[in-house]
Amino acid sequence: MIRIAIVVLTLVAGVPASLAAVLISPWWSLAAVPLVLLGLLGVADLVQRRHSVLRNYPVLGHARFLLERIRPELQQYFIERNFDGRPFDRDVRSIVYARAKGADAEEPFGTERDVYRSGYEFLVPSMAPRPVPRTPPRVRVGGPDCARPYDMALLNVSAMSFGSLSANAVLALNGGAAAGGFAHDTGEGGLSDHHLRPGGDLVWEIGTGYFGCRTRDGDFDAAEFADKAAHDHVKCVSLKLSQGAKPGIGGVLPGAKVNAEIARVRDVPEGRTVVSPPGHRVFSTPRELVRFIARMRELSGGKPAGFKLCVGSRRQFLAVCKAMLEEGTTPDFIVVDGAEGGTGAAPLEFADHVGTPLTEGLLTVHNALVGAGLRDRIRIGASGKIATGTDLVKRMVQGADYGNAARAMMFAVGCIQAQRCHTNTCPTGVATQDPRRARALDVRDKAPRVQRFQEATVASALQIMASMGVTDPAELRPHMLRRRVDPLTQRSYDELYEWLEPGRLLAEPPASWAADWKAADPDRFTV
Repeated sequence: MIRIAIVVLTLVAGVPASLAAVLISPWWSLAAVPLVLLGLLGVADLVQRRHSVLRNYPVLGHARFLLERIRPELQQYFIERNFDGRPFDRDVRSIVYARAKGADAEEPFGTERDVYRSGYEFLVPSMAPRPVPRTPPRVRVGGPDCARPYDMALLNVSAMSFGSLSANAVLALNGGAAAGGFAHDTGEGGLSDHHLRPGGDLVWEIGTGYFGCRTRDGDFDAAEFADKAAHDHVKCVSLKLSQGAKPGIGGVLPGAKVNAEIARVRDVPEGRTVVSPPGHRVFSTPRELVRFIARMRELSGGKPAGFKLCVGSRRQFLAVCKAMLEEGTTPDFIVVDGAEGGTGAAPLEFADHVGTPLTEGLLTVHNALVGAGLRDRIRIGASGKIATGTDLVKRMVQGADYGNAARAMMFAVGCIQAQRCHTNTCPTGVATQDPRRARALDVRDKAPRVQRFQEATVASALQIMASMGVTDPAELRPHMLRRRVDPLTQRSYDELYEWLEPGRLLAEPPASWAADWKAADPDRFTV
């Protein structure tokens, strides 16, 4: 690599300059000292394992850490940028980094937020707080048709594929999950050895390309799926319908990233760009979707089966609920991906304007399942900008049972949001298949960071709930989360949104749901 060669040349140049300073003139020391010091600094950067940027960019990488010390103006402008170009909350990212490194995430002098702006949300503390539970609660995933239920942690690694992420990034994420006892969603890129080797619990996600269980023609291969789903580390199987960053369109993995290993894992040709279709071949109606989820559960030997989606039409989701009722079977879980999610590259128009945000998506799915009398059989996961304990508690108030984090987990393994994920030139080795760049991410250092981040975030969520007088997520209620609607007015979530009673849609749908419930057809995805 050119950067390593520069370090070597700097050291080599320092040797004759040092000799010249001794034998010819002391003035040569003006050149010798900087060359030798820079060369030694470059060597130290290359051999250390804590900072991926310095391993890939010796000497020059220190400029990034210099900017981090100039807070908040330059740090926020130059470094703290979201994947879609909008600023990402500096405080949130600082919390993630601090927790991943095992440091204290507290800050003096209180908040800098404008608590009177419209949209500001806050959780309601209790005058009778409870002790924080010593052991985090877990969520039992597995309905009456599931033979092998799984106890899900409150926070898990969200879907990110091997291919999009480097092998070392996947190893670090799964190693952290194994040490911390939480689940790791594989993403739609197939089930690789890097997912299996560390021993973490896996949610194997199947997308529209059926990577890893795919025939030559691109159809679903039931035999290959059953064989891989039988692995002990695979705890759940999931069908991806859509992704928050780009609902309704498929994914693209550039050919430059499709090396021999990725081609083998995905069952695709090496070196050719891989395109996931926008829709599935295995179903075309809500009823067929429900039947296919049941088939996935059967093929996996009775493990929990579910699907992930970014919510769009409420009418279509209600059609799926009707199909569940008529077929007499349900998924074991549904992961709701928010439109604000953004670890995957997506067209700007999709990132900004297509798909339902996570809050409304959760409320739609939760209320539809409650109203259809199905909520007790199905667990709901929330995915989309979950990075702190506050995020997790808010999502559980809104109807989720557990959360998945992608962006925050990437921060934990060293991502600095360079926004070069699709170019194969990630400076930290997280989102690249270039082995020279990926080596910068040291798995032994980063896996414990993933574990520490997850444990600290769940502990924070439990501490927040205890301050609200709650020790179990099932005790959270909509009135415990409030939103400022204007500078003088605030409303609780039970005032802002409609919450259906169990079975209400089956008995007498409220006027606000009646038209959609009537039009929902289990044999058609009605727009």
